[in-house]
Amino acid sequence: MTAYLWNPPAVQSLPVRGKAERLPINRLFFVGRNYHAHAVEMGRPVDKSIERPFYFTKAPQTLVASGATVAYPPETSNYHFEMELVVAIGAPAFRVTREDAHQVIYGYACGLDMTRRDLQLVARDKGRPWDLGKDVEQSSVCTEIVPMPGMVIERGEIALSVNGQTKQQSNVDKLIWNIREIIADLSLFYHLQPGDLIYTGTPEGVGAVVPGDLIQGRVEGVGEIELRVGPAE
Repeated sequence: MTAYLWNPPAVQSLPVRGKAERLPINRLFFVGRNYHAHAVEMGRPVDKSIERPFYFTKAPQTLVASGATVAYPPETSNYHFEMELVVAIGAPAFRVTREDAHQVIYGYACGLDMTRRDLQLVARDKGRPWDLGKDVEQSSVCTEIVPMPGMVIERGEIALSVNGQTKQQSNVDKLIWNIREIIADLSLFYHLQPGDLIYTGTPEGVGAVVPGDLIQGRVEGVGEIELRVGPAE
């Protein structure tokens, strides 16, 4: 039995609809600028004919369950919501083809990629990594996983409101790179494993929240997500 100086971090996991067992989380991948209108509002339009998807990661320890209240994070004055459809990988995948990508899908969830936008933009404009803007404690919000083995979601409304006011409203069919393309491309770089989550990108309408705000989002056919922003520590 291995002895440690202190207790290692607990395994991050999410509930699975209809099952007693929880889904253990391996890695968190995020697709950047995957809706045209959002890419435009961020000042970085995407030309799919000459570009490939790009990704960033967050530590699994940033994961927080839907329904939580999270503290407004330190060192920012521009904390943004980003509503996303999340794909849960359920089988090993390396260099998988688009045609076979559905075989490694376990299910889906609703997610929020919370972002210190001011820090992200400073880093972006200086050519630095985005970690301080993106890899933020309690910033990867996710609902329960809805098992849909082998199913590819090609359309469905995705929307978000803050304090009851709609901020984001689009459709998954507007993804620049669809789910098959994302899985196939990402598997060229990584040996995808069960428990990997892929946040597929956010539509236009992202914006700032302040302590006390209630964020509510939904993806048609998948579920609903909720997060309350608490006071800064």
